[in-house]
Amino acid sequence: MNPKQCVKAVILAAGVGSRMRRADGTAELSAAQLRAAANGSKAMMPFARPFLDYVLTSLADAGFQEICLVVRPQGAEIRSYYLDVAPLCRFKMQFAVQSEPRGTAHATLAAEAFAAGDRFVLINGDNLYPTEALSQLRTLDGCGLVGFERDSMLGDSNVAAERITGFAVVRRDEAGDLNGIIEKPSQATLDSLPPPILLSMNCWLFDRDIFTSCRAIKLSPRGEFELPDAVLHCVGAHKKRFYVVPCRRGVWDLSRQADVPQISRMLDGREVRL
Repeated sequence: MNPKQCVKAVILAAGVGSRMRRADGTAELSAAQLRAAANGSKAMMPFARPFLDYVLTSLADAGFQEICLVVRPQGAEIRSYYLDVAPLCRFKMQFAVQSEPRGTAHATLAAEAFAAGDRFVLINGDNLYPTEALSQLRTLDGCGLVGFERDSMLGDSNVAAERITGFAVVRRDEAGDLNGIIEKPSQATLDSLPPPILLSMNCWLFDRDIFTSCRAIKLSPRGEFELPDAVLHCVGAHKKRFYVVPCRRGVWDLSRQADVPQISRMLDGREVRL
């Protein structure tokens, strides 16, 4: 293995799950799934296995050897499951606690000790990413992110067209480096952009400088410390280049109760190997 390749991954699984807690009339959820939804526990949503098992399998398949779960202070369920129930053979696992829900940049800071100065990939705990995208990202020489093609997201995920505007669009220059992030673009903005339109699904490769930037940013209009702001600070303050890896595959998104039956069908027969 190339010693430059990244072997560490951080999974953000500390969110309160506000959208998942909100009842939306979905009638196909089991009693266990309803309990998980009421708790906002997206990562541990039960299918044949907890959703996070599939996320971890994809990371292991991509070559990651050390994984850190950033959890809430009340994350005893996740800790107990991976320490006492699910045997881990393909990677080592650590836990970090986000003390309070203050945004994705604040959650990233919780993993600083785990990173220990090494590069690491960071993803959401409620998204299932294509293994090939994770594998390609971790082999980059510097920092980067995966840009998921909008048309592929529409055709290869559970994300409907009306939800696409909820995801950030990433802009890249002629060298393929990130040169802008458009948060929650309007349909008119999307229509004005040249193809391919690349979406950020919070799939990043960072080095130690991201922590300095996470500390430097101000609260967003939503009252959170947000990772895109930290990335843009890193680009500006540290002259950091983030290569955008284009991906023609979709991401499976488990954000709300209506996603549960769709994801259940998509995961049917999928193997878990931890």
